[in-house]
Amino acid sequence: MTTAIFKYIDRASYDPHATEPFKKAWGKVDGPGRSYTLTDRERKVENLRGQETNFNTDNAGFAVLNSPSKERLFTDDAAVQAGYYAEVKELLQKKLPGVKKVAIFDHTIRRRTPGSARSPVQLVHVDQTPAAAETRVRRHLPEDEVEELLKGRYQIINVWRPIENPATDFPLAVVDWRSTTPDDFVKLDLLYPKEWQQGGEVAPDPDSVSSTDGYEVKGETYAIAPNEGHRFFYMKDMTPDEVMLLKCFDSRSHTMTDGQTDIAHGTGHTAFFDPQTPEGAPGRQSIEVRCLVFYE
Repeated sequence: MTTAIFKYIDRASYDPHATEPFKKAWGKVDGPGRSYTLTDRERKVENLRGQETNFNTDNAGFAVLNSPSKERLFTDDAAVQAGYYAEVKELLQKKLPGVKKVAIFDHTIRRRTPGSARSPVQLVHVDQTPAAAETRVRRHLPEDEVEELLKGRYQIINVWRPIENPATDFPLAVVDWRSTTPDDFVKLDLLYPKEWQQGGEVAPDPDSVSSTDGYEVKGETYAIAPNEGHRFFYMKDMTPDEVMLLKCFDSRSHTMTDGQTDIAHGTGHTAFFDPQTPEGAPGRQSIEVRCLVFYE
């Protein structure tokens, strides 16, 4: 158990009724730019190690698995897509009963090291809203398969893994979905540069953080608002041989079926500073692979 400060969206910093692009709360895909402010909350964080079997993607929205990878350094994007993607697909089909198809649509590598383009994100969030999840299916699956796939159960699951060293520095925390309420989920527009090219990690321009010039709305994500009932967990000293499954959407969830199931919809997650981190711990490095998962 540890205690840490978590960064949430500040409810007072945005108009909850705004729907027009650039008036609705927004964040940028390529850096720290946002239209809202953050608020800090102190929370206890429980260690998952030793109790991993109590949590899964259906009841809590996340799961921890032991799954060593052949890929170790993740420095070559082409190698990641050619080899590691296949490992991720095999893992999901093996560990999640009933999966018939996995389509990977992107990945992000984060390194808290000098010169890195992408660093760990300190904001409690979920990557996709239901509308964004459907958009992903329509964007990444063959047109002649889409309608049939949307009729069945589908999910978005991020497969998150430390790289090179244990994630002791700025570890990943998750919120048990059962401790959230629907009001906690705040829709944000996700802005992309108009010249965005997936796969090339480019450091954000600090002079354009608050500007929307050259950006367009191409996605929607959830920020999580503060709630005293949130239960945070982390995998202390999580190793590169371990992965965490982070569910961002489930078409058969409690949320999507108006309460007809008890299935978790998605887990809020964030990087955080653990005050128990030993001095000299290497900077966190990680990869998250985002997957569309379809069921029989």
